[in-house]
Amino acid sequence: MKKYLDILSDIDRKINEGQFVSGQKLPSVRDAAKLYDCSVSTITRAYAELEKRHAIYSIAQSGYYVVEKQGNRSNLTESKTIDFASSSPDPSVFPYLDFQHCLNKALDTYKFDLFTCGDSKGMETLRHTLVSHLAGDQVFAKAERIIVTAGANQALEILAKMPFPNGNSVILVEQPSYDIYMRFLEAEGIPVCGIARSTTGIDLRELEEKFRHGGIKFFYTMSRYHSPLGTSYSADERKTIARLASKYDIYVVEDDYMADLGEEAGIDPIYSYNGTSHVVYLKSFSKIIFPGLRLGAVVLPEKLMESFCEYKRYADTSQLSQAALEVYMKNGMYERHKRKISSQYASRIHVLNEAVRRHNDAGLLKVSDVRSGVYVQFKLPQTVNLERLIERLAAKNIIVVSGKRFYLSEYREREKFLRISISRVQPEQIEEGVRSIVEEVRQEVKFPS
Repeated sequence: MKKYLDILSDIDRKINEGQFVSGQKLPSVRDAAKLYDCSVSTITRAYAELEKRHAIYSIAQSGYYVVEKQGNRSNLTESKTIDFASSSPDPSVFPYLDFQHCLNKALDTYKFDLFTCGDSKGMETLRHTLVSHLAGDQVFAKAERIIVTAGANQALEILAKMPFPNGNSVILVEQPSYDIYMRFLEAEGIPVCGIARSTTGIDLRELEEKFRHGGIKFFYTMSRYHSPLGTSYSADERKTIARLASKYDIYVVEDDYMADLGEEAGIDPIYSYNGTSHVVYLKSFSKIIFPGLRLGAVVLPEKLMESFCEYKRYADTSQLSQAALEVYMKNGMYERHKRKISSQYASRIHVLNEAVRRHNDAGLLKVSDVRSGVYVQFKLPQTVNLERLIERLAAKNIIVVSGKRFYLSEYREREKFLRISISRVQPEQIEEGVRSIVEEVRQEVKFPS
């Protein structure tokens, strides 16, 4: 099964990245079987699936050919803008046809049930499906502990406002961290403090000190594929955080929104190491399917269930979207699309790393060691004028994001960096983009203001 999915993902990726262009004939079934070292029936199955998804078509006694691309993909590749800023998924890989099928199937299956108010915890059938889905990430939870939310942000906002059993009020956040959540905490006047996190990790002694004396309600963290750094905690760091949470009765809110995009084996979440239920686990589906789907899930410790449900109160997530997601997962489409998009992003990260190796030979940029996910940190020399650098890059149609936005307003120990996202930049643009960034940084260092 895995071999078939790997072949399907690889061919799909080559089509989307232009290695197989519109109208090009694919290798024959026998040639492809030799190429992938598998049986003819495995290739036949992969080609049939691609044909079903309208990615290729067959001509009798001739072979298989790539379908001519229309619309978004051509517009994206023809664009002169090199977009290192956008964090949304690449529209060229949105699973439109598959999800349309799932919407239709959901309507046929659930009919009138989809147009009622529903359960505030989410569709029961979806929550049971999520049990096995989350288990794949080493998150083992019963359906009654899982709540479906309108994206991960809704869960984050509820957790910030609701009381916790430890009676504390301060939220501890990594610095840098998710900018939208920090702006929310500051706007709501919620007590918040920061702790430095870099590409090398976090000071666990400082973390323990804050847990011991900081009046911390919960620690908000992205343990895997952090935004904006792109890095993950080591296994030892994750185990230690889990242990400290239990020791000091501090909850950890683990935002694992990038879980499906990683390819490294053995990177389990903090949740998997915590045996005393001090970890809240958050999962978002917007990075895999569509940003506009607005579906997430939260796994809650038993002690937090009643309070969370009181704050959520009513069903506010589309029943149709939930039913379609359930169908999408049950029939294997989610797993297949996850493989496709994670493979595509890993390929782009590889291209980026190779471009950095070639053009950043003088070491002007300190680049985080990232092999998968979406984000990479380009740490800059302190003499660089960040605002002017971004303006000069924009004049070259290269869009990047300043690292300033990822810090609390009052936090002073900031690194100067660009957050680079590969989710929408096309592979053929990455080389030029990296070369231009290095050149502009070199000019800033040579002629500082």
